Amino acid sequence: MEQTEEHTEEQAEDVEAVEDQDRQAVERNDRKERIGVVESAKMDKSITVSVRRRMKHPMYGKYMKRSSTFMAHDEEDEARAGDTVRVMETRPISKNKRWRLVDIIERAK
Repeated sequence: MEQTEEHTEEQAEDVEAVEDQDRQAVERNDRKERIGVVESAKMDKSITVSVRRRMKHPMYGKYMKRSSTFMAHDEEDEARAGDTVRVMETRPISKNKRWRLVDIIERAK
């Protein structure tokens, strides 16, 4: 009987260790979020989002506008061209899609 009691205690410790690892695995880094304008929504479950930012010229100090375009996953096909949306970084969904639509901030007029 002593062996079975020791054995169950070891199993309980192993289970606790695995649960601790699971909790640590759930904690992840904050994902990047960007706000941009939908440039194209013609694809099925995909949108192209243009994100604008201002950067300072390293030598002259003038602020310049720069933009980046991201392909984002739109599961419900709810975004339309011209909408202001929030996208979040996610796992690779396809060759070019690494972002997903979080919400629509403002509808196009």
